[in-house]
Amino acid sequence: MGSISDYLENELLDHVLGTSYTQPTIYVGLSTADPLDTGAGDAEPTYTAYARVAHAAWDTPASRATENTGTITFPQKVDGGSENITHFTIYDAASAGNMLGHGSFTTPKTIVVNNTPTIADGELDVSVTSGGFTTYLANALLDHIFEGTPYTQPTIYIALTTTDPTDSGTQTGEPSGSNYGRVAHSAWDAASGGATENTGTISFPTPSGSWGLCAYHFLADASSAGNALLYGGLDTSQTPDDGDTVQYIDGAFDVTLD
Repeated sequence: MGSISDYLENELLDHVLGTSYTQPTIYVGLSTADPLDTGAGDAEPTYTAYARVAHAAWDTPASRATENTGTITFPQKVDGGSENITHFTIYDAASAGNMLGHGSFTTPKTIVVNNTPTIADGELDVSVTSGGFTTYLANALLDHIFEGTPYTQPTIYIALTTTDPTDSGTQTGEPSGSNYGRVAHSAWDAASGGATENTGTISFPTPSGSWGLCAYHFLADASSAGNALLYGGLDTSQTPDDGDTVQYIDGAFDVTLD
């Protein structure tokens, strides 16, 4: 099982919140060491014919994951020596470029002369870990990257809720009445280190009565109903009431991917 890289986390956050990320050409590579989320640990094989392989066929994402459709075949090793392959990588270029994801093989493979490394159909899994992104958004973004079905950037609305949306994106705990309404907000800092925050103040309508104990917030793609996209808990639970000022000051709404 593999996970997305720090680079891709930033690109995906920016894509959802305002700066478009175009689907890359996907190249699969091999590594003799753990590449790490930064890509700094990547150690590609050194045999003469080795090269990353472009692979465009991936399963339709489901349950926050996708996998390769069809076998991925690397060039044959024709020179001497051996190399122990422990990990795979996914890049946006045939050489150099940006690492998009990585993972370990269940069983490492030592390749020797005349071996042709392959990854069988369905054996390379890429997933978005639980938490932060709803399953709806995780699948949509994996589809955007691997399947080539564009995920159009939504209008972002901020919502408060008394219950945790979790990965399912449930929205059962939003306040109702008392002048509550979601707030559209389009200005966000460029993502860095897998995190971003609001640029400028986010101000809700002034309550005309209690909104209940709001302990969570989420970003949605509609002013009501729609899809929850990103979610998390408030640093401090609050009970907005008649006449209160309800807002996030500049930089107070943090969105972070681990």
